[in-house]
Amino acid sequence: MARGAVRAMLAEVALGLFRRDGFDKVTINDIAAAAGVSRSTVLRYFGTKEDAVLGALDAHGEQVADALRARPAGEDDWAALRRALDIVVDIYRQDPDAALTTTRLVLATPALHTRQWEKQHGWRPALARALAERGASPRPEITHTVRAAAALDCLNIAIAHWARSDNTLDLADLLDEAFAALSV
Repeated sequence: MARGAVRAMLAEVALGLFRRDGFDKVTINDIAAAAGVSRSTVLRYFGTKEDAVLGALDAHGEQVADALRARPAGEDDWAALRRALDIVVDIYRQDPDAALTTTRLVLATPALHTRQWEKQHGWRPALARALAERGASPRPEITHTVRAAAALDCLNIAIAHWARSDNTLDLADLLDEAFAALSV
């Protein structure tokens, strides 16, 4: 089995256990036993239980930064950030049921919520660099960092509202609304 397939299988097993038994009650050993692999195999793919749920977030930050760099040069930074975050919206749209289940798990589990924040905090430098590289207008580094942080907060607020709506509200519309709240 290819590395990506093993990682996906382990993540799926872990999520199933977390949903059934609760995040805090499941151990790495439980995940290994349920997946029919050794503890060291699980740890080779995920350093922590949190990473079994949130491991995909690592790649999303660079994907959003790449999308930001690809936005039209004449587009203002705020609009470019909003459109670049469509990468995340599209991920949620691919499998909304799984996204909703995972989002609820993250929001209900302090350790996961904290780890998600840490991972997204790691996106800020990449987004700030991407804004600077767009070069629409020279701005101080702090401006790019603040805009990146605000965009990520808008994303998280939109996702939380989307989850509370039970996927009855459109995530892209909620993200537009969050961005609009800061552009007034």
